[in-house]
Amino acid sequence: MSRSARQAGITLTALRVLIVHNAYQQRGGEDAVVEAEVDLLRQNGHATALYRRDNRDLDNVGRIAALGQTLWSRRTVRDIGALAADFQPDVIHAHNTFPLISPSLYWGAQQLAVPVVQTLHNFRLLCPQAMFLRNGAVCEDCLAKVPWRGVLRRCYRGSYAQSAALASMLCTHRAIGTFQHKVARYIALSEFGRRKFIEGGLPAARISVKPNFADVPVTNEQERQGGLFVGRLSPEKGVGVLLDALARSPGCRVRVAGSGPQEAELRRCADVELLGWQPFEATLDEMRRARFLIMPSICYEGFPRTLAEAFACGLPVIASRLGVLEESIRDGETGLLFAAASSAELADKIDWAERNPVAMHRMGRNARMEYEAKYSPDSNYKQLMAIYLAAIYDNEQRAAAA
Repeated sequence: MSRSARQAGITLTALRVLIVHNAYQQRGGEDAVVEAEVDLLRQNGHATALYRRDNRDLDNVGRIAALGQTLWSRRTVRDIGALAADFQPDVIHAHNTFPLISPSLYWGAQQLAVPVVQTLHNFRLLCPQAMFLRNGAVCEDCLAKVPWRGVLRRCYRGSYAQSAALASMLCTHRAIGTFQHKVARYIALSEFGRRKFIEGGLPAARISVKPNFADVPVTNEQERQGGLFVGRLSPEKGVGVLLDALARSPGCRVRVAGSGPQEAELRRCADVELLGWQPFEATLDEMRRARFLIMPSICYEGFPRTLAEAFACGLPVIASRLGVLEESIRDGETGLLFAAASSAELADKIDWAERNPVAMHRMGRNARMEYEAKYSPDSNYKQLMAIYLAAIYDNEQRAAAA
């Protein structure tokens, strides 16, 4: 606990947490994770406050001003100072800070002597595109390097100016030691992610691993049939790979829950039943009736909450042998793996899953046990508290040594 917390006699369950998040223009998985963690903290007795900026505000900010805020936001320092004075947090937990909040958050928190925990939801600190993806394939050209290639290739939003602004932010804050010294603890969502961030220059001793979680109760088993895809209908999620696999394996029905730019292509496929975007409970219902979930991503995922939700529903996953998916799915035990971008191998796995319902049922039971051990709210809460306490302790040690 912090010195002020000890003096006030605050217990572990009374840790006060200030959540910081820059919301996206289109709601995505990170936004859902933030909401879930806020609920988890409150359910366990913690006072929480939320500092939230929204990328829709960019419409009201001039281009020059927006670029400046990406590098350093004076508003963030001012707002966090005022909020901390009122709320008195023991720890600040940051999620997305790009572009409006900026790394100035970390410097402002240091002035307040409040430790910062930063969840690394994607690879933005290492790659302007954030997913190590270019032209439909994994690209690590900017890993542990000055990201000038990302500027020349317009990797962020197809824009030279915006890619340059992002690269400038990364280079500036690497140079002044922001990422090395101003964050008490980083949270990587997988061991794979942790290794990438260490390779990219973040301090290994300060990176903990905590995956996302899902709050899904046990339900009665029901008959399962066919495949399911849940997510954004876009190239990086492997929609093209899925379509090619279905063309090789006609007659296998796959229900697709989601929306995105490739919706029209899926609509033309006779073996796809397009459900559109589905709310959480409806998605869980789909997971409980499917025989397998398909995750054919061609990029490095952070940690898709969809995976935890599938395991919670006793649903085995057929996924790309890539990054966190390969790490999290035990081939033949909680799902099946195939070579990333290989539609032929995916078709083979789908055919095998359809022909072996007993084996898939066994994998589903294993998946539920994996969920209870690693991805349940109780397990996740214990991991989160350990990380908070480590951040607070480290902050005290550095203050005492100063």
